[in-house]
Amino acid sequence: MNRSDLINDFLRVRKVSEDICKPLEIEDYVVQPVEDVSPPKWHLGHTSWFYEAMFLDRYLSDYKPYHPMYSFLFNSYYQTLGERWDRPRRGVLSRPSVKEVYGYRKAVTDRMLDLIESIAEAKWQEFEKLLILALNHEQQHQELLVTDIKFILTSNPLFPVYQEVQALKNKSGAVSASFIDINGGVHEVGYRGAGFCYDNEQPDHQTYLDSFQLQNRLVTNGEYLQFMRDSGYQEFRHWLSDGWDTVQRTGWKAPLHWIQMDEEWHEITLTGLRKVDPDTPVCHVSYYEAEAYASWANKRLPTEAEWEVAATQSKANAEAGNFWEDQKFHPQPVSPKKNGKLLQMLGDVWEWTSSSYLPYPGYRHADGPLGEYNGKFMVNQMVLKGGSCATPRDHIRTTYRNFFQPDKRWQFTGFRLAN
Repeated sequence: MNRSDLINDFLRVRKVSEDICKPLEIEDYVVQPVEDVSPPKWHLGHTSWFYEAMFLDRYLSDYKPYHPMYSFLFNSYYQTLGERWDRPRRGVLSRPSVKEVYGYRKAVTDRMLDLIESIAEAKWQEFEKLLILALNHEQQHQELLVTDIKFILTSNPLFPVYQEVQALKNKSGAVSASFIDINGGVHEVGYRGAGFCYDNEQPDHQTYLDSFQLQNRLVTNGEYLQFMRDSGYQEFRHWLSDGWDTVQRTGWKAPLHWIQMDEEWHEITLTGLRKVDPDTPVCHVSYYEAEAYASWANKRLPTEAEWEVAATQSKANAEAGNFWEDQKFHPQPVSPKKNGKLLQMLGDVWEWTSSSYLPYPGYRHADGPLGEYNGKFMVNQMVLKGGSCATPRDHIRTTYRNFFQPDKRWQFTGFRLAN
């Protein structure tokens, strides 16, 4: 990538973060309802600090930090880079103000543009590789911005609307559920291309799979409602022990953001309060809920290798998926006209798999702060695949490995079944 292309990508990604925040009121920028959710102001500051710490401080010998305390306030989990403000208390920081954070963003952006223009050719290859990673890092935070904003707004009993969007009218019903045969054998898993990927997607390696079947589409709200009506949240026998303990402790009775009004289920979306559409993919469910549903349905969740092999064989295409750029801000039903193949493999919702988030054979994390990016989280988490309606389209690929603890459900998470 030449300098001009890299500058254009850098400016585009920086603008998207701010575009996501345009519908917000000033008061929305500081709210932190739960520990998992960070205030939008913090995301804007963190994604500026990242460039400051990884580039400006590293490549400019005379660089002085924009503010001596911003590294402490906006560092997330990089212990290599110093002490950090406690994550659960990000919402108590009324200062720096939103205006000051935007000023910080502009200053960092301007210095980065100067640096991209002036970096020596001898350092260009290393610099380019690191900057592409930093842009992908900001795109990850763009997805977090969308999902965190949703949690912030849905925590408000006024049900504020993030952005008015016309709901998709699906008059022809859902695609019938069926199972697609996938041949077993030795398959390649992991990233093998020449472009960017995260270190946890490598090394590519061979793995053996028995033949299996994968559901042609995502599980829908209507199907999940059947599980709920069949005492899904009251019957322990379908739940893992930790999942059942979580249900008892939290009082879960439905997916996150669902509420019952006048004996009908509604869901709070970024586009307003809506009746639950039975044909839309279910989302905001935890791994525990997905696994319990699979048990109830006498099926199972696919492994991450099964999902990736099926997506590769079906030539899953991000252009056909529902991503942030489509501005739907919610998973969408699929037309029956698309029946007969694997659908919704990319976009709509992140799909839970039955695989624990562990290193691939031969994986070694990098030295320094980048070694903290993925490797140290490889325990007590489950892998998700495919991206969601909040993911930037050019950020996803079939080898991408997302990961969360099994009780988390504030992201756009759903699932499909395997057999």
